[in-house]
Amino acid sequence: IASIADFTGPYADIMKDLVGARRATVDWWNEEVGKGMGIKIGMKDYDGRYDAAQTASLWPGIKAELNPVAVLGVGGPDVAALQGRLPADKVSMFMSTAAYGFAWKPDPWIFNPRPTYGHEAAAFFEWFRSTRGIKGPLKVAIISSEASPAYVDIAKGAEKFAKDNPDKAEIVETIYTEVQPTDLTTQVGRVIRKGAQVIDIQTNTAAVVATKRALQALGKTDIAIMMSSHNGLIASGKAIGGMKDLEGDYEVYGMAVPTDEKTKAHDFQQMVVAKYKAQVTWSVASVMGFNQTLVALRAIEAAARKVGADKVTGEAVRTALMATQLPSDQTFGILPNLTYTNDAPFPVTGLTVNVATIKDGKYVIAAENVPVPAITKW
Repeated sequence: IASIADFTGPYADIMKDLVGARRATVDWWNEEVGKGMGIKIGMKDYDGRYDAAQTASLWPGIKAELNPVAVLGVGGPDVAALQGRLPADKVSMFMSTAAYGFAWKPDPWIFNPRPTYGHEAAAFFEWFRSTRGIKGPLKVAIISSEASPAYVDIAKGAEKFAKDNPDKAEIVETIYTEVQPTDLTTQVGRVIRKGAQVIDIQTNTAAVVATKRALQALGKTDIAIMMSSHNGLIASGKAIGGMKDLEGDYEVYGMAVPTDEKTKAHDFQQMVVAKYKAQVTWSVASVMGFNQTLVALRAIEAAARKVGADKVTGEAVRTALMATQLPSDQTFGILPNLTYTNDAPFPVTGLTVNVATIKDGKYVIAAENVPVPAITKW
C-alpha cells in the first residue's frame, strides 16, 4: 500500500495520528487476518505536502517502486492529481474524507467512505430541524471561500439540498470570504438580521473562530455553528482558546465520533495501542486514518479470497470492493454499513452520519446513525 501523507504542508500537525492509525491498522490486520491467509501487507509513506503538483510528481516513482495494490490519500489535491491516472494504472485510492460534487462520476477508482459534504450537512439540517421542533424550513447561512474548488463545492451541495427541498431548508446567504478570515462581524450581522438559525462552516478552523467571535461581539450566542471533521469541535476549540466557547455548537460526519464514551470504535483504538504499541491518540485524525485503511484492507481481503493470495492486483481489489458489502462491524463501528457501486465514488444509499456537540463544557455524542437524505447531483 502506498500511503500519501502531509508531513510538511497545512495538515502536518495531524499526521502523527492519521498515519499512526494507518500503520496500527495494518499491524493488526497482518497479525489477526493476513497471517491466516498467507498475506503480509507492507506500507510506505510519501509526503504529498497536500499539494496536487507534488503528488502528481511522486506518482510515477511510487508506481515503479511499489506497484501498489491500493493507495491511501489525504485530501482534495491527491484526488485532483490522480483521478485521471488511476483508471489507466488500475489502482484504487481510498480516502478518509467526505466526497465532492465535482468528483461525483461513474466508474470511480477513488473511493470515499463518506458522502459529499453537502450530504452530511443536509443530514444535520434535517436532524436539527426535527430536534428543535422547527415547523418551517431551517434558515441556514453558509460561510465559504472561492479560494478552493472544494470549498465552493461544499456550499453548492448544501444549496442544492435547499433548492430541491424548500420546505426543509432555506439558505439565507452564502458568504464567500477569504480562505482564512479574521473578522466576519459585518457579514455575520447581516445573516443574523436575515434570521439564520444555523451557520454551516465546513471549511477550516479560522472561519469557525472568526464566526464565533462575531456572534459573541453581536450578542447572538444562540445561533448554532455546524462544522465538519477536519475543522470540528476539538480543533476549532483549540484555535479559539477553549471548547467552552463552542457550547451548543456541532460537528457532523459519516464516521465514529472520538469522544470518551465507550464504543466499538474506541475499543478498537485502545486495543491497537495496548496490543500493537500504536502511537495514536483517540482523535478525529486517527478515526480518519482507521476508516480508510480498514476499507482498503477489507477490499484486499475480499480480493484475496476471490482470486487467491498471490494474484491480488489493484484491479482485483476494486472488483472485490464493488462486489462486497462492508457491514459496520467489519470496521468496528468506525463507519456505517457501506455498499459501493459504479454510480459514484461513495455509497449512494444507506449512509448515516453522527453528530457531536459541546454540552456543559464536555465533548459528547449528540446523535448517532442519522440518515443521509437523497440529493440530486449538482
